[in-house]
Amino acid sequence: MFGAAPRLPSSPALPGWSHSPGLARDGSGFALLAECREGEEAPEGGVCRQHVAVLDAGAKEWVLRRSPLPEVSSATGISANLLVLGPGRALVEAGGAGPGDRTWFTRDGGRTWRAGDRRTVGTTPEIPVGAVLATDCPAPAGASVDDCARTRVVVVSPQDGRRRALARVPLLGAHPRPAERQEPDGSWWVSGTDPLSGRAAVAVSRDAGRSWTVSRLPSPATGPGWYTAVAVGQDAVYAAEMGELTGGEPVKNPMRALHRSVDGGRTWQRMWTTGPEREPRTLLGLPVPGPGGRVEIGGELSGYGSGDGGRTFVRLGDGAHFTRRTPLGLLRETAPCRYALTADGVRWSEFRLACEGEES
Repeated sequence: MFGAAPRLPSSPALPGWSHSPGLARDGSGFALLAECREGEEAPEGGVCRQHVAVLDAGAKEWVLRRSPLPEVSSATGISANLLVLGPGRALVEAGGAGPGDRTWFTRDGGRTWRAGDRRTVGTTPEIPVGAVLATDCPAPAGASVDDCARTRVVVVSPQDGRRRALARVPLLGAHPRPAERQEPDGSWWVSGTDPLSGRAAVAVSRDAGRSWTVSRLPSPATGPGWYTAVAVGQDAVYAAEMGELTGGEPVKNPMRALHRSVDGGRTWQRMWTTGPEREPRTLLGLPVPGPGGRVEIGGELSGYGSGDGGRTFVRLGDGAHFTRRTPLGLLRETAPCRYALTADGVRWSEFRLACEGEES
């Protein structure tokens, strides 16, 4: 599970620009594409047409398939999201976050789509293979997660794209935040606050969400942060504690501290405490663990690498990048239309998607 990442084909000639790319364990994938037109050939204010790019398992290129999303004005902007739920399965969500907002599910690689909504229907005792974790607001009815006093963890089903509440959840305060994807060792993670101390904490499940083990992080702050981004590597687990920093210039996506566990998350050591000026001070997505104490942080302005588990960092020359988890490994967006995939945190497999207007 930590070997070389598979090589994925490039399709730079697809129209528009890509967002929300995702991959399945068989090497297939989906991405949303947006193609915006302005000027004389578009209505006043401009319009954005939306596509779905699909990579079938074993295919040599990505192809365009029908998108269920309507055209939107350039002024409205693109806010849709796509979740890959297994081979040939994906859910496209309209831009809103309320329970009544529209969704579309496919089980045949985007050839057909079935309309639905974001409401949570019933419960599930476990997290199925291919599922994604999210949150919703159980009360008041119709409220979005952003307006919710207490959120709950829900499972987005690979069978029908519907949301179901997870029957057993860890006690992590009023706003637990689950990692969307399962880690390569089979674990699922949720972050939040320790009910007793109010400090940052994480919980892990190794039985598909049937039970959870909570551990408190050695946070440098006495109050809760935003959330904690967890990534499992070959010989360590890294937990990046996100939240406002004390001192220095304000930054987007601030990282308070980086914690490391060598026993699967039972105990933690704080390796890095962010200061007013010391970099890295930000994190986009997830840390990238490698073997032998290697870990990389993709910040707002640059990437940073460590060879001693996060005690010290050096600036990398590859610029900023956002990293997300997929069943094939960690997927990094290094620049518009340019992606790279790694399973071991060392070797990267690069591909390009929808590079219209970009220099080669």
